[in-house]
This record gives sequence, C-alpha cells and structure tokens, in this order.
Amino acid sequence: MRLILALFVSLLLVSCSTEPKRTFTSVSITPIFSDSLSIRAIAPIDDHKVWFAANEGMVGLIDGTIPKLATIKYEESFLHFRAITAIENAVFVLSISNPAVLYKIGFDGRSATFIEEVYFEEGERVFYDSMAFWNDKEGIAMGDPTNGCLSVIITRNGGNSWEKLSCDLLPPVTEGEAAFAASNSNIAIFGDHTWIATGGKRARVFHSPDRGKTWEVFNTPIIQGKAMTGIYSIDFYNDKVGVIFGGDWENKAFNEGNKALTKDGGKTWNLISNGTGPGYRSSVKFVPGSEGKGLVAVGSPGISYSPDEGRSWSELSSEGFFALEFVNDSLAYASGQYKIAKLQFEQ
Repeated sequence: MRLILALFVSLLLVSCSTEPKRTFTSVSITPIFSDSLSIRAIAPIDDHKVWFAANEGMVGLIDGTIPKLATIKYEESFLHFRAITAIENAVFVLSISNPAVLYKIGFDGRSATFIEEVYFEEGERVFYDSMAFWNDKEGIAMGDPTNGCLSVIITRNGGNSWEKLSCDLLPPVTEGEAAFAASNSNIAIFGDHTWIATGGKRARVFHSPDRGKTWEVFNTPIIQGKAMTGIYSIDFYNDKVGVIFGGDWENKAFNEGNKALTKDGGKTWNLISNGTGPGYRSSVKFVPGSEGKGLVAVGSPGISYSPDEGRSWSELSSEGFFALEFVNDSLAYASGQYKIAKLQFEQ
C-alpha cells in the first residue's frame, strides 16, 4: 500500500510539473496608437509606456494613449526604422538600408532628453534588421551580408560607439542567405548567449555563447530555398529551450516546415505541429512564466497561441500584427500596419 501511495504521489508531481501555469482562451485587443505608418519595432518600458520605430523617419513613445513623436531625417531623406531597443536611460533606433544610421536617444523615464548619431555605414548591400542588448553596456545589431558574412555590430560602452565584426570572426553565409526586417526579432538573447536567425536560400541559426566574441552556426528544418522563405523570428526561454518561426511570406497559409523547437541551445531543431496550426508568422515569443510551454505567434494573418510547446494551437484573433513584446505573463504590446495595441491574454 505504501509503495502504491508513493507511486501515486510521484505521478501526481510529474503531472503537475508538466502542466503550463496558465492557459489562454482569449485575447482583448486595445488600440493605443494609430497613424499611416508601418510599425515593425517596439520596445516596452512598462505596462503604460512603449517606444516604437517605424517608416517615414518616425520614432515615438506612447505614454498611456498619449504619443510623443519625432521625425528623423538623414540629410533630406526620411529614414526607415525596423530595429529598436531600450536600456535604463536610453533608446536606440537603427535604419534599415543604405545608409544605415544608428541613433542613441536619452530617456529620463518620461521623455527624450537628447539624440545623437552613434553609428553610420554606407554600402550598396547595407541592410540592418534587428537589435538587442545583453545589459546596459553591451548590445548587438545584425543585418544582411555585405562581405560574405552577416553584418554584426557590437557596443561595449552603453551604445556610445559601435564596431562591426570582421568576417574572420563569423561563419560564412551561403549565396542568397540573409534575414527579414519583419519584427525586430531576428536576435534572441539569454544571459551571455545570443542567437541570430536567417532566411532566404538558407534558414539557419547563428549562436554565440559569449556576447558576440565567438560564433558557430546550426542548420534548421525550416522551409528555405526562395527569397521569402525561412526564419522570421527567434526566441529563447532559457539557454536551452528556444523556438523559431517563419514560413513562406508568399504563401502565408502554408504550415509545413515553418516552426521548430530546440532543447539543446540551438544545436538541433525539431519541427512542431508540422502541417497543422498556423502558417507564416513574423514574430514569436514564449509566454513569461510558462516554463517554456506557452507560445504566442503573430503575423498579418492573426494571433496564434500554443499552451504545449507548439504541439497544438488556437487562433485567438484574425487581427494582423507584425511584432509582439510581452510585458508580463498576460500583457503584451503588438504593432502592425498603422497601429500599436495592448494585448491582454485571458484564461
């Protein structure tokens, strides 16, 4: 009898530990900003404030529902921004194409205090896609290849200056391999680890265990081979468990080879819900506090949710968004064509 009771308790504990902490059944979408902009990069500060960067040179802070906006030009041209990140006292925005210009914007918690150019790059093939920081001193941005390797720039002094990594330090890319500036989520960071996702003719994951000092690259089973196929977004829950999402932008309903999971830090990837669940999505995030089980993916076709590591999915909304960033375990910001919204996920 004692043995049976111990076995029952053991099974109960295993069952409880594998259950997700919360399961979403719906999402409430509250618009907080609208304008004639394509908004693919957002950086939440808290549940009331979110920075964004968009096309037409537009950068802004939404404080509640009050927008504080600025328009940035280089010479006489509007810059187009698809990368943004925030640290304690500053926000950084990076333009996508030639020339690439990176700005540091001082922030005192309420409003911008200064803006200065901290990196500039010209070149026919220059095209930057996303940006993130490991801490308040060290950050990274990545872009399409210019000399046979990915464009990777790094700061070690709080973003005051940036240096581009030599191709000697990076794995080579293959012809037609690049990245998508779809949601500022080509880069994932956990601790000192960094992962960069690519697409196009090859869909691979580049990994650095030491904040960009050394690199390796791993193959994935994500659909690849055409200009608009591949990985559009990557996220890691910890240093082992990660997810990649993407697909074929030209065939958004196609749901084979477009989502995969790793449990060994990105070395190997296994397709999840292959042929079922959502097709193309441009941004995927682990739900905070879900023990790596909960996933939310957004794209122009809608908002998709999985409570079980991507084995099953529910479509919470058909409203389209480009980018997603969680604030806590049930609240996120999302941005898209002409809009930013708060997403409140509900049980």
